[in-house]
Amino acid sequence: MDILSCTEPGLLTYQKTDKPVLTKDHSIIKIKRIGICGTDLHAFEGTQPYFTYPRILGHELSGELVEVDNAPGFEIGEAVTFIPYFNCGVCIACVNNKPNCCTSIKVCGVHIDGGMSEYLSVPSSSLVHGNGLSFDELALIEPLAIGAHGIRRASVQPDEFVLVIGAGPIGLGTMEFARIAGAKVIALDINEQRLQFCKDKLKVAYTVNAKDNNVTEQLMEITQGNMPTVIIDATGNLKAINNSFQYMAHGARYILIGLQKGEINFSHPEFHKREGTLMSSRNATRADFEHVVNSMKNGLVDPLTYITHRVEFNEVKDEFADWLNPEMGVIKAMVSVNEA
Repeated sequence: MDILSCTEPGLLTYQKTDKPVLTKDHSIIKIKRIGICGTDLHAFEGTQPYFTYPRILGHELSGELVEVDNAPGFEIGEAVTFIPYFNCGVCIACVNNKPNCCTSIKVCGVHIDGGMSEYLSVPSSSLVHGNGLSFDELALIEPLAIGAHGIRRASVQPDEFVLVIGAGPIGLGTMEFARIAGAKVIALDINEQRLQFCKDKLKVAYTVNAKDNNVTEQLMEITQGNMPTVIIDATGNLKAINNSFQYMAHGARYILIGLQKGEINFSHPEFHKREGTLMSSRNATRADFEHVVNSMKNGLVDPLTYITHRVEFNEVKDEFADWLNPEMGVIKAMVSVNEA
């Protein structure tokens, strides 16, 4: 079968390898769709933490179930996705129902090879039913679950002002689930095209360009002088992360979905006087995946809105670098596999 490997930063290589063989407690998926996410792009850039080369990228996946072992309730030929964070089941995080931050976690496409391939073997316990959703929709469950998990971590309440920094795919999904939770959503980004996308496609009421000189004043006006009670970073940009502490209301929660390699710096007195809460939000859980599926089925989220670019698997190598260019206007690139 064909695979696409990131052999070193900036270099993708098509290779031939054997199709995976069915093993105990695993299932084999014939890949149909691969969503390109920030993790893939950062790995290509060489800026992704927890990463070694060479690596087959790809964890936003959907496909057809072709072989199974110990997968009760699943059928050959079924459209599926899966939870791409493989956990040990016995560590302190796992026994406390936090498999998303397992001490020995293996994230597909990061710690272990991912799904930029024709077939992929995954633990049967990670499978997620298609529930009548399309392959495109199924491939978008995982990135939306990241946002859903962040909103759950933040315990967002109805009518709260939630500031989401970064209007990429993860940020957009976070905005969607903040809206579903009843929040008043504010989008902050440096890309005016993406802010317009938030207005036009997601009906976000408030958008602010981070390049403006009066960001704080705009946020004060939007929140009637209080500032947002929930701040969520979905950029992974160190400058944006450090700068956003100043936007916290007194008593606010600041949740880091975005990830970068550097050290966070902020004023302890300013943070302390607000009695602020700082937390990370890593990956997602099955409950978050189920919330996303139910939201799709009930028409609360239209994931197809995010797909701006489509390519075939054999075109990915030539197109990949362009997806890093903001002028390309990429929200979500979707790759089709095994369509012949």
